[in-house]
Amino acid sequence: MWGGAGEPADSYYQVRPECTDVPKTRFKIKPGKTLSVRKWQAVFVQEGSLHIGKTLRRIRRGGIHPSIRGEVWEFLLGCYDPMSTFEEREQIRQRRRLQYASWKEECKQMFPVIGSGRFTTAPVITENGQPNYDPLVLQEINLGTNSNGSDFFKELTSRGPLDKKVIQWLLTLHQIGLDVNRTDRALVFYEKKENLSKLWDILSVYAWIDNDVGYCQGMSDLCSPMIILLEDEADAFWCFERLMRRLRGNFRSTGRSVGVEAQLTHLSSITQVVDPKLHQHLDKLGGGDYLFAIRMLMVQFRREFSFCDSLYLWEMMWALEYDPDLFYVYEAHQCGNEKTEGLKGKPKSIKQCGKYERQNMRNGGKSAEGPLPISVFLVASVLKDKSYKLMTEARGLDDVVKILNDTTGNLDAKKTCSGAIKIHKRYLRKAKK
Repeated sequence: MWGGAGEPADSYYQVRPECTDVPKTRFKIKPGKTLSVRKWQAVFVQEGSLHIGKTLRRIRRGGIHPSIRGEVWEFLLGCYDPMSTFEEREQIRQRRRLQYASWKEECKQMFPVIGSGRFTTAPVITENGQPNYDPLVLQEINLGTNSNGSDFFKELTSRGPLDKKVIQWLLTLHQIGLDVNRTDRALVFYEKKENLSKLWDILSVYAWIDNDVGYCQGMSDLCSPMIILLEDEADAFWCFERLMRRLRGNFRSTGRSVGVEAQLTHLSSITQVVDPKLHQHLDKLGGGDYLFAIRMLMVQFRREFSFCDSLYLWEMMWALEYDPDLFYVYEAHQCGNEKTEGLKGKPKSIKQCGKYERQNMRNGGKSAEGPLPISVFLVASVLKDKSYKLMTEARGLDDVVKILNDTTGNLDAKKTCSGAIKIHKRYLRKAKK
């Protein structure tokens, strides 16, 4: 469907032979279109800065070769300034690795299973902070001592009443473990327990440092690719942390609503503009709140595409949304505003921005909360593509969900992105009238 011969990319993300119901991958490595190792190396000048604009266009045309995907993603997600030197990036990398090691050690002091190569799937404590002496718990936290895990509880209770934040974090660990056990298990990569443990460690550390959101279901789907693409655990953590800067608002809960619902409201407005008849039909069926689309936004289409195709979709999305100021925005947020002197880079050129970002800059397409993420327009693109089927076959919300679930493995990532850009342009044009 994408035209032209190409090398299949499945060999880079091998599927267990017994998993026969995994969606087929459409992405192929195409010479002249896919960002290759040679083309990637060629964009760097001698000191290490790179011409990001040309790279963004190539990613949109044919994605990234799997062998360099991790290091390119670090730039797309704002881990590094494209104008930085090799030496500056290495200094940042080492500083971040030390920071991650420090956070991980802090977590390990509270729960020694962290960093042990194991993980837990059973509640460690009760909601009031008391030890859970269930045999499964004792087995999972037994780190080879003769105490069968009881030493941990003795140490835990000897400190007196636990801090509320510690209780909440310890209560989260088994949910992370349950989710880790279910994440991308069709991949050979996760047959190794140490890889599952690495995913659990990163999510556990993130849950500790993010005081506002912590851990929510769906984050394991977002973190998993980072573990596979980046060998160093700390580098994978920081890539995930940068991705969560974009998406954490989706997971923020006020008790009455989840943050992603604001995007569903925008999706409703977009569909009313680009396909009013479909919106009226969905509203009539009781789907005017668009809650049926929440999964697509929460895990960024991981369920609608094969593993490999979802990575291709993500990098196209990030290339389209790319803003060269991302690095400085994230660093300023991390350092605190009073420490941001000297962090400002050169004024950005519109040529360094992704196509979607350029459209927003030219048309002022930003709401009070900031620009709408392209993922909202991607959902609109999927709905537009399935409009006829939804209009003629959906007689209730269950039918809507079934039709959208049936898209798994049957969507073209590049076509979906192109559709999103067209809808975005049309929406901006109509919104200005």
